[in-house]
Amino acid sequence: MFVPKFIIALIIFIIGWVIAVALGKVVEQIVRALKVDMALKSLGAEEPLNRAGMKLDAGAFLGGLVRWFFILVFVLASVDVFGLTQVTEFLRGVVLVYIPQVIVAALILVAAALLADVADRVVQGSAKAAHLPSAGLLGGMAKWAIWVFAILTALYQLGIAGPFVQTLFTAFVAMLALAGGLAFGLGGKDAAAKFLERLRNDISSR
Repeated sequence: MFVPKFIIALIIFIIGWVIAVALGKVVEQIVRALKVDMALKSLGAEEPLNRAGMKLDAGAFLGGLVRWFFILVFVLASVDVFGLTQVTEFLRGVVLVYIPQVIVAALILVAAALLADVADRVVQGSAKAAHLPSAGLLGGMAKWAIWVFAILTALYQLGIAGPFVQTLFTAFVAMLALAGGLAFGLGGKDAAAKFLERLRNDISSR
């Protein structure tokens, strides 16, 4: 009985491998046709990835995720042929439940890496345009706010200490609000005074 089951499992795995590779290539070509890399480069995504020693290639990344996900799905189907209930249940829990959560958590962190630097530059530029002396502080706060939020969200997605992560998130939001208030209070009072003075002069001239 083992040999026929082994042959069936091997056939399922080979077919699954071919399908997984084909789907991975399709996804890769679709992402490249949509020119996602160009959009990410325009957002400044290439620089942080280069610093981390990685190359910007969204097509290869997403295609690889799809390929390996379906390979694992067909591995699960192959093992199921042997009737190994405990092994099948374990793989089903890992492949169909936990791996998608890991992928989502990884995508959250990748998005944070892309957005954090952009937010830093945008906030600093806006603060400098408003003549706020604390532009660097505000930019840094925006950058690290995105990182902390992304890390907490990724941990929650993975089911790691859910209530504790929620408590940390609440505390972080409160701390961020306090820090923002202090930053504006210390660095924005001069700009606010100048704005009010210009407003008063404009009203007086009328």
